[in-house]
Amino acid sequence: MANRVEPKLIPALFEEFQSETFVTISSVDKKSGAPVIHAISWILAKDEETLVLSVDQRSRLVENVENNSTVTVCLIANESTYAISGEASVEGMLEEVPLKLSLIKIKINEVRDVMFYGSKMVQAPTYDKTYDKVAAERLDSQVMEAMKKA
Repeated sequence: MANRVEPKLIPALFEEFQSETFVTISSVDKKSGAPVIHAISWILAKDEETLVLSVDQRSRLVENVENNSTVTVCLIANESTYAISGEASVEGMLEEVPLKLSLIKIKINEVRDVMFYGSKMVQAPTYDKTYDKVAAERLDSQVMEAMKKA
């Protein structure tokens, strides 16, 4: 079966982006011009064509996006791996949260199933927060709610 290419999120991926999920994002490094990878979990689909994410305002990702808007989000979900490419823009600060977070919007250009032939993912990546679990849950909830309102 050939890998699928779509112009926007399919329903299963849209649903995956309705709660905190682990993704990596590649951007073009402002200083070196090389690809660089960022791991994040504060990402949300506003609709099938738009993702929003939050990172610390000092993140290298903010500077990279301001210099070159091309990004690709890598998501493992729906028994596969997807490269979601688009144009990112820094939309300002995320309000209503105790940290200084930048809000980044990605207009999706392409969603490509990049899983190698004859295989499927049997488990999505999992991670554990290593700091105060109650504080982490409270902050995660605040950030996700603020992104929904943005």
